[in-house]
Amino acid sequence: MDYDYQYGNKAYKYYGNVGVEYTKYKILAPAQEQDRQPGMEYLMVPEPIFDNPNYKGSGKLKDKVAIITGGDSGLGKAAAIAFVKEGAKVVIPYLDEHKDAEDTKEYIEKLGGECLLLSGDIRDKEFCQKIVDCTLEKFGKINILVNNAGVQYQADSLEEISDEQFDKTMKVNIYGMFYLTKAVLPHLNSGDSIINLSSVTTFYGEPQLIDYVTTKGAIVGFTRALARNLALKNIRVNAIAPGFFWTPLQPACWVKEKIPSLGADAAMARGAMPYELAPTFVFLASDDASYVTGQVIHNNGGQIMG
Repeated sequence: MDYDYQYGNKAYKYYGNVGVEYTKYKILAPAQEQDRQPGMEYLMVPEPIFDNPNYKGSGKLKDKVAIITGGDSGLGKAAAIAFVKEGAKVVIPYLDEHKDAEDTKEYIEKLGGECLLLSGDIRDKEFCQKIVDCTLEKFGKINILVNNAGVQYQADSLEEISDEQFDKTMKVNIYGMFYLTKAVLPHLNSGDSIINLSSVTTFYGEPQLIDYVTTKGAIVGFTRALARNLALKNIRVNAIAPGFFWTPLQPACWVKEKIPSLGADAAMARGAMPYELAPTFVFLASDDASYVTGQVIHNNGGQIMG
């Protein structure tokens, strides 16, 4: 359904899932917000495009087993779909976004794939161990770990960040990654892969996401140190630093007025849909990246270069 939308003193037109022409740049969504973290994908307008129908798998991940935290929606969902197309089985730990998770599982099964859903909080060390135990019980092995789950909260100043918010951001984004990686590591073998999600915000210092940026910078350090630690075991550890992608994290974080302009400062003058990041996940998880470790891959439309 096409409709006109007014933002400030400028107007633009929304063209279904194709995007919006807005003066000098394209935007993906009109102003909107959600009142909880993590956000819900099924409430977003438009819903994110998580699968490229033209993407054809070629068995790059045949018989591999991947754990993808937060794979119920957003970038994690796009990774899960692409992994399944490449022959992998996927395990998706998620918090409590049950509808999104069930929708993702149903989509995967329609593709002929296998998906195990596990609801819980990765801040809980015992839940992280349960993820590993259930994966081994269901599929017998683990080959790929994608530490994707995270939270972010908009705050105009450091003084606005409460101790409770800081603690939650640290524990979801850092502790959860640490606990789960530590639990998975004994079961990884030569050729296996760990992929961590950093953010473009770390590299330009987003002033309204101070605690989030802190965690995403820590993830870069964790990735590089662990990559060196595991290099001689041929277990590769890399990170992805996405720019603005249309995922539930966005309306759950930003005030609604900011949504239409997100991604406008990239060289390509637009944000992106989750499916556009999926091939990067596949590359880092597959043997195509057999000589790639300790790297941060920047998928940001040219927002940060170099």
